[in-house]
Amino acid sequence: MHTKIMEGIAGASTNMKLLNTPFRVYKEAERRGDTAVMERAMGYVGDFADKAEGYQKKAEEGMKQEAKEAREKAKAEQENAVRKRREEREELEKRIAESRNEDTDTISISESGKAASNEKTDSVQTDADNGISVEETTDVVKTEPVIYTKNSKLSKPESGTNISVSV
Repeated sequence: MHTKIMEGIAGASTNMKLLNTPFRVYKEAERRGDTAVMERAMGYVGDFADKAEGYQKKAEEGMKQEAKEAREKAKAEQENAVRKRREEREELEKRIAESRNEDTDTISISESGKAASNEKTDSVQTDADNGISVEETTDVVKTEPVIYTKNSKLSKPESGTNISVSV
């Protein structure tokens, strides 16, 4: 709470309580018919009422300042949130770009490598011409499907069973 608000509320409350005493004196003087005391008491009542009104204005001014500060603070927080989101988005875009670059490898072949490569392709073609297929020359590891039970134990598949998995 802003200090002007607290001061305004406290001052207005105090002056309204102090207003009761001269007003009580006014009523008593009115019953007795003493006009001089009545006028003096009404002067005090007016002074306290004016002070209470001044403190009320001070409290209203403090509330306006507090509202303005709250708006500025909210605006600053919003700007910070937007800035953080932008930074996070840029960081995410960098990570995505890096991950795309990591997935692909670049290869550069030197001139000596190109010459060696041409020699190998010639030998593969000659092997193919001799009746040996390229598939036979490559090492291919063939594995049988493996199935695990609910108890995490290995189970051999039944012969003739076809298993298809789609992802």
